[in-house]
Amino acid sequence: MAKKGAKVTNRITKKQMLELLIDLFNRHPDDQLDARGVCNELGIKSATLKAMCLHLLDDLVFEGYLVEPTMHKYRLANKSSIVCGTFKRSNDGYNLVYPDDDGEPIMIPERKSAHALTDDYVRVTLFAHRRGRGLEGEVIEIIKRKHDTFVGILRVQKNYAFLVTENRVMPADIFIPRDKLKGGKSGDKAIVKLMEWPSESRNPIGCVVDVLGPAGNNDTEMNAILAEYDLPYIYPQAVEAAANKLLTDINDEEISRREDFRDITTFTIDPEDAKDFDDALSRRALEGGLWEVGVHIADVSHYVKEGGIIDKEAFKRATSIYLVDRTIPMLPERLCNFLCSLRPNEEKLAYSVIFTMNDKAEVKKSRIARTVIRSDRRFTYEEVQEILSTGQGEYVGELCMLNSLAQTMREKRFASGAIDFQQAEVRFRLDEDGKPLSVYFTESNESHQLIEEFMLLANRTVAETIGKKTANNTPKTFVYRIHDQPDLEKLATLSRFVAKLGYKMRGSGRGNTASSLNSLLKDIKGQKEQTVIETISLRTMQKAKYSTQNIGHFGLAFRYYTHFTSPIRRYPDLMVHRLLERYLTQGARSVNPGKYETLCEHCSAQEQVAANAERASIKYKQVEFMTEHIDEEFDAVISGVTEWGIYAEIIENKCEGMIPLRTLQDDYYEYDDANYCLVGRRHHRKYTIGDPLRIRIVKANLDRKQLDFEIVE
Repeated sequence: MAKKGAKVTNRITKKQMLELLIDLFNRHPDDQLDARGVCNELGIKSATLKAMCLHLLDDLVFEGYLVEPTMHKYRLANKSSIVCGTFKRSNDGYNLVYPDDDGEPIMIPERKSAHALTDDYVRVTLFAHRRGRGLEGEVIEIIKRKHDTFVGILRVQKNYAFLVTENRVMPADIFIPRDKLKGGKSGDKAIVKLMEWPSESRNPIGCVVDVLGPAGNNDTEMNAILAEYDLPYIYPQAVEAAANKLLTDINDEEISRREDFRDITTFTIDPEDAKDFDDALSRRALEGGLWEVGVHIADVSHYVKEGGIIDKEAFKRATSIYLVDRTIPMLPERLCNFLCSLRPNEEKLAYSVIFTMNDKAEVKKSRIARTVIRSDRRFTYEEVQEILSTGQGEYVGELCMLNSLAQTMREKRFASGAIDFQQAEVRFRLDEDGKPLSVYFTESNESHQLIEEFMLLANRTVAETIGKKTANNTPKTFVYRIHDQPDLEKLATLSRFVAKLGYKMRGSGRGNTASSLNSLLKDIKGQKEQTVIETISLRTMQKAKYSTQNIGHFGLAFRYYTHFTSPIRRYPDLMVHRLLERYLTQGARSVNPGKYETLCEHCSAQEQVAANAERASIKYKQVEFMTEHIDEEFDAVISGVTEWGIYAEIIENKCEGMIPLRTLQDDYYEYDDANYCLVGRRHHRKYTIGDPLRIRIVKANLDRKQLDFEIVE
């Protein structure tokens, strides 16, 4: 690889000289160089090498890379142009920049990358385009670093230290001067901020901004995951102080402005370890065999005023984060666990959707109102499931009746085209130090579905109230939860894949995508391929997001849908509450759609980052759990196949690990991407997604959150 200003040696190859010529003209994009000047610049002296140089110059003219205005005088065929885009680093040194205009990606050799990192926004100068070659260029400016802080383990020497990272974004250890350690010791996990990265230096220079604690400690590792994703792991004291000043008492004047539900049977249903109860249900009988069902949501907007210090921090976070052992709340604890939490036997302010329904779960009418409630009972999902199963317990009549309505609504929803994805969630039993003792799974049952269906009904009703055009309603700018239809190419790929496993996608065209997916999910129920096909089917789905542009929600089969029911833990719900107050109570004009679309984009992005952190915490605990089972054997199923190896998931605990291709010694295996399999060249043995395996745990790497398996024959 040619270096800047490199000279020719007598042992140079034709390819090496070509690189030197290209590098020379790229460094002089506006200059005209004659043959003698080129030879002098490159230090070419022998007649043989001069002849090779002239021959290569003629080739570059023929390719259109150079022009020859006069005999033996050359310049680039076109001057370099400047583009901006997003940098993506590759392990093989051939990095890419994706231009803002969605044009052809630009290849950036490592020596021309200016130490850019993945997702950095950069300015690139394009090299002259050679015939038959992709675009190439050089980073001339890093306009904005995507990440300027990194998490890793400190290695401290006498006069200096390094931060060793496992983050693929940062390809080098970070040098830290001794006076920038902030008390960090060898073996500590720390957050380090980049200060500079000299152009000729392999390592960047940084300073410690926070020492998280000894590597391997549970609090250290969970906070490290949050820091790795640029998520907060502490709450600002100023915001906590502002929350502590909020008044607890609800005065009579405020109650007089609201509908009073304090004497109507009301209860919450949540996970056993929940502290933020943001939704409640009420039920009472009406005349004519009708029922009034209230979906009551914590009125966070009463306490959190737009533009205030609490609101700004909530927007920045955009969502609560649920790691394996803790919740990182969107709101200060005083709000989410006390003031706004619909705790039993306490008067609470709510924003409610109240339905009049018959026994067939048909909504005869609905209204949205601010209310005051008093929950009579706090239920866990397990308690409610026991009551529904046995027909005995507190509020058994109310719970069974609401469950009957919920199951009817659920049947109607799936009949209308909702997708029936029901994947088990991985959970851990931890000791007092956060160490995993066992792994278990939670699946949706009737107690979960009871709450889910009424929350879906409330969300849909709110979206229709604002967004649906009627004789009395002109739609205004609103926050929707949208979910686009799957990409047809991905559906076709899924159809071909399941066909090879013996299943059919019955008519997977645009009009009946939902029914074909539901038929497939029904066919694989209980089969060995169920988990794998469900996973791949989920990958064909678009990601749901927030937007002011309503396109409906494909997965739920709703034309209008929003998020209204969890303002304690989701900022978009708080936005929806404020818009409802503006439109329904104040009668104000529609808000600026551009501003709200920007808010929606931020919330969607933060939701995805939080989900990635949550998955990382699960992966860490799975690897930590398996460290106690090295050399043990388990039944597994192939969950993924790549050109570098096989991913397998242990059946009993869903811990996933990798079988590197290099460990398959019985044959030379080739990757067949069309069929998701590895095939042996000599013996034709196949390893395909969904195949059962017997594996042994070989290694557990906590820093990389990675398990290594080997196949037990």
